[in-house]
Amino acid sequence: MSAEEVVLFGRSSSHFTRIARIVAWECGVEFEFRILRDLFSCDPADYGGNPALRVPALRTSRGLWFGAGNIARELVRLSAHAPRMVWSEEVADAVVADAQEFVTESMATSVTLVMGGLAGAAPDSPLHAKRRQSLKNMLSWLERNLAQALEALPQQRDLSYLEVSLFCLLAHLEFRQVLAITPFEALNRFRLRFQQRPSAQATPYRMDS
Repeated sequence: MSAEEVVLFGRSSSHFTRIARIVAWECGVEFEFRILRDLFSCDPADYGGNPALRVPALRTSRGLWFGAGNIARELVRLSAHAPRMVWSEEVADAVVADAQEFVTESMATSVTLVMGGLAGAAPDSPLHAKRRQSLKNMLSWLERNLAQALEALPQQRDLSYLEVSLFCLLAHLEFRQVLAITPFEALNRFRLRFQQRPSAQATPYRMDS
């Protein structure tokens, strides 16, 4: 499938979009990248037709796919030489399931904090403080349980959705200066290791003009 037939709607600064970009690179799937220019747009067309007004979205000859997880699965299906990708629900282990839940929730929480700041929300409001504490709590849990979660993943794998999404979260928190990662030693070591992958090197965060 040519790049003209695969269109990714997103932003270079979005951690959800970066999941899709990393998986596409790992799968060898080329795509046209259409940038969301206005973060406060209320036009679904700017989001690839997503009525939730969120990125990323993927358009292929098979249809529209909304959300990083759905898009990652479609990219694997499109790949002629798909890597052995492990999805968290394949692993019957509570720590893996909870780790994926907290990674996804942390990503959503960080978006809320970033967008709140852009909209001029008071950084010392009770709601803002609660969200920041929630994020710290989830990262602390991931710090304590990361080794066990990674150990529970199948050894015969090229990649896992948990690893991709965790890296994108950690790198994004640093990039947007939402929360410093260096105090979380295990998470920071993981981030630095994953950052050496060619797919991570090829998809750096940047602010789209």
